[in-house]
Amino acid sequence: MFIRWAVFSVHRTPYTPAMVDYTPVDAQGPLDLLGPLDRLRAIMARLRDPESGCAWDRAQTAGTIVPFTLEEAYELADVIARDQGAAADTRELRDELGDLLFQVVFQARIAEEAGRFDLDDVARAIGDKLVRRHPHVFADVEHASDAEREAAWEADKARERADRAQTSAMDDIPLALPALSRAVKSQRRAARLGFDWDDPAPVVAKIHEELAEVQEAVDQGEAEARIAEEVGDVLFAVSNWARHLGVDPEGALRGSTRKFEARFRHMEALAAERGETLGALDFAAQEALYQEARRRERQPYDEFETKDPT
Repeated sequence: MFIRWAVFSVHRTPYTPAMVDYTPVDAQGPLDLLGPLDRLRAIMARLRDPESGCAWDRAQTAGTIVPFTLEEAYELADVIARDQGAAADTRELRDELGDLLFQVVFQARIAEEAGRFDLDDVARAIGDKLVRRHPHVFADVEHASDAEREAAWEADKARERADRAQTSAMDDIPLALPALSRAVKSQRRAARLGFDWDDPAPVVAKIHEELAEVQEAVDQGEAEARIAEEVGDVLFAVSNWARHLGVDPEGALRGSTRKFEARFRHMEALAAERGETLGALDFAAQEALYQEARRRERQPYDEFETKDPT
């Protein structure tokens, strides 16, 4: 987590009410007498205190902490991907969830100071939204199929976009999403309106088409920007194929990258065992080490697959 914590005394901080019916958290007295969430809110208020708070925390704005929020989200995703259920994994997962929660508390405190809303308003709004979007759970509405339920969900989201004067299904797709995730989100939006292939086969053909266009651009000596555009089309088509196969391309690529990193570390270790430096070897020797690392990686699976069941 990026915040450097310090021990501090507690006192009531100035409060600007966001809602007329809001009762602020009483930060007087020892922090340990507060419930966990109220304690976290009191800590945040103290860090932002204009007279005795932390200079770094006081200087932040809603915009400046966004990169930290994204970083914490990625760190949480990484912990979840590596989670094997061990005690250390459990602690790390809990701590990363806390880091991400703190980001929400931080943003809510900044908005509260401006008299816009507070953490209670945030929780109330998401609660209302979840109830509204699940009438089949919280009301007497019944859906005949998953498709009908999805259609009702999308209709509710469309009404929300209309309330925000957003007329396109693409209007509220966050620009800050990772590129592959954003591609899939836009494809899903289009698919809900019927703009999609019925099966993966045409998507594969589209990938080959886009690959040919990249090669054509390279062969014709096109500008780098043009080649980059064609490569982007390939990646978009591949992400579409993954979507049709029920695979999250972002997660799949993260997994493949982790696998490559593990194999590369194994290559470095193999080279060191032979008294060599990986960077001093030519590509053919490096490729041989890569294949050896790959073979050793698969060895436990191969032994399991060929083991005599008797």
